[in-house]
Order: sequence, then structure tokens, then C-alpha cells
Amino acid sequence: MEKGLDLDAPHSMGTTIIGVTYDGGVVLGADSRTSTGAYVANRASDKITQLTDNVYLCRSGSAADSQIVSDYVRYFLHQHTIQLGQPATVKVAANLVRLLSYNNKNMLQTGLIVGGWDKYDGGKIYGVPLGGTILEQPFAIGGSGSSYLYGFFDQAWREGMTKEQAEDLVVKAVSLAIARDGASGGVVRTVTINSDGVTRNFYSGNELPRWHEELEPQYSLLNIWGAAASPEPMSM
Repeated sequence: MEKGLDLDAPHSMGTTIIGVTYDGGVVLGADSRTSTGAYVANRASDKITQLTDNVYLCRSGSAADSQIVSDYVRYFLHQHTIQLGQPATVKVAANLVRLLSYNNKNMLQTGLIVGGWDKYDGGKIYGVPLGGTILEQPFAIGGSGSSYLYGFFDQAWREGMTKEQAEDLVVKAVSLAIARDGASGGVVRTVTINSDGVTRNFYSGNELPRWHEELEPQYSLLNIWGAAASPEPMSM
């Protein structure tokens, strides 16, 4: 076997997930590429999972790990809602995600973002990265594409955004990550949660902004040479 080539190494699955608060609620967004090593297993997967009527979960890392965490949390929150007779808060849901992630940190390879709205605290975003830490944040980004977005969010995010501004920011950020990160791709899905309920939106690849090398070349030397008058052929 070639030196340095480990055929038994675990598969690396990447993604881009985002949660943003705005004045009145939250917007969650994600790309749709699920990969197994270098192979794209699903190009249109849904990485934003419903936990309750008012709380959703963005999943990154191992698809199997993130799905089992969301299934367990959904089950516990259903019991919680029946016992209390009212919907669970975003904070309760996020702490359940944190509890499962932390108690199984040696077995799970997943980073998660919990977002939702409740009548007590309004719109809230909680990041639960690998290892089970919980962080309440005005915005959270995760997955392999997040490393390309920290500087962009530092510049672009601001308090008091409208719903439309937050949605545009999420779509723009995911499309930027898709352009740079080979493990992110496909379509963009968003979920907006506020006091009026939940709205899902879908942006196909041809609707997304194009960036960097995806753009058509302009002022290329090849274009300049092609536009220049070619010399007359020599005649005998």
C-alpha cells in the first residue's frame, strides 16, 4: 500500500449551516450536499430538521450522528410538551441537544445549531459544536464551509435586521461557502421562525449569486488576443 495512504480513515463529511437572529425571529440556512469521502452521496439533502413546531435544528458532520441526536431530542421534547401542556422553549431544546452531545462526545462527530422562537425569549440561536459546548449567539455558523465565512459575518451582520435582510444574508453566505468549499454544494434551504409561525424557502443552484472563478472571464489576455487584428497571411 502506498505510504501515507490510510484506506481505513474515517470519511470526512462537510457542509455549511447558519443561524441568524433578526428583529422578531431567526433565519436558519444550509446547503444540501451530503458527501462520503470524495463521493457526493446526496446533492439535495435537507439539513434543517424540525424538533418542535417552533424549534429547528441545523445538522453538520456525520449524517447518521446528527440524525440520531435530532430523533432523540424530538422524542424527549414531545414528552416535555405533553407534560407541561405548552411548547418547549428554544433554551430547553438547545440544552437537550447539548446534554446528548456532551454525554456522548467520544462517539459523536457532529456540530449543530439550534434556532427557534418562543413567547418568553423571542428568537434565539444556540450553537452546539463538536464536544457538546453550548453557546447562545446572535448568529452561528458551522460545518466545513464556516471557515470561509467568519470575516464576512463580522462585516455583514448587524443588530436590528429585518426578516428580508436576514434571509438575504443567509442565502448570500451559504452561496459564498459553496463557491469556496468543495464539501458544500447543491441548493440552499432556509427556515424562518417568528411569532407568525415557520416559513421554508428553497433556492435552486441557478438562483444563487455567482462568485470568484464561477464568473465568466473578463479582460482575459485570450480575449484581448482574439480581438486584436491578426496579421495578413504571407503570400507567395
